[in-house]
Amino acid sequence: MYAITGITGKVGGALARSLLAERLPVRAVLRDEAKAAEWGTRGCDIALAEMDDAASLTSAFRGATGVFILPPSEFDPEPGFPEAKRVIAAVTAALAEARPRKVVCLSTIGADAPHENLLTPRTLMEQSLQEIGLPITFLRPGWFMENALWDVPSVCDEGVLRSFLQPADKLFAMVATQDVGRLAAALLREDWIGTRIVELEGAARVSPNDIARAFATVLERPVSVETVPRENWEQIFRSQGTQNPLPRIRMLDGFNDGWIEFSDHGRSAVKGTTTLDSVIADLVEASRPKAAA
Repeated sequence: MYAITGITGKVGGALARSLLAERLPVRAVLRDEAKAAEWGTRGCDIALAEMDDAASLTSAFRGATGVFILPPSEFDPEPGFPEAKRVIAAVTAALAEARPRKVVCLSTIGADAPHENLLTPRTLMEQSLQEIGLPITFLRPGWFMENALWDVPSVCDEGVLRSFLQPADKLFAMVATQDVGRLAAALLREDWIGTRIVELEGAARVSPNDIARAFATVLERPVSVETVPRENWEQIFRSQGTQNPLPRIRMLDGFNDGWIEFSDHGRSAVKGTTTLDSVIADLVEASRPKAAA
């Protein structure tokens, strides 16, 4: 039995569907009972658990051959990351008690970054889970191509992609969530000892200009890139309701300045197969109003 957290998201869903396609038993670990029906219909065992509740997680993980940990993302964390630390403590305690045969944890590029930033909770998760003595794989993917979802309104309405990643021709390690889920499923089926780190990016690195070109191809009209001046970031993020924008700003600094990067600039990273063009096409299609039945 493979216990999968985050199963209602893109990565967890892709992982679960891959396992189910191989006729492998899956336990869907959810916090919302209303979302359980879909996975029960697919043949999954259902376990209800909160990611910051060690007792419910222990029950969900008990008897599992493998466990997939997808920590919840916090885009506006309080100083010191208390939300993430509660999850880390609960997950660590549950895995230490349940003792599954192996664990795959979704981490991130930049988990080894030298400066605190929005991705630091993944660093803290890696440090904690290494202490429990289980075979653990930390899957570190690049920037998700699907983050371009946030650009769809301005691109469709104005023909402008406003980029915080910069300069516009800089190439970044990006990957599609489908590839992350598929690789996570493959890793869960493997056996290993100790701790290992697996990095993942797409077949080719991607610049903001490349994203704009992909949008232009799908929309069949020009799309330009405007890089957002760094001095405007804090005001923009606060206007969007962010209370503590510094971690997000520092994360973007890390990507732009190069201190959030794979250990050997991706030369040893696993390469995904899903193209940027297909991801952008799917995002645009999903944003279009559905025709009336």
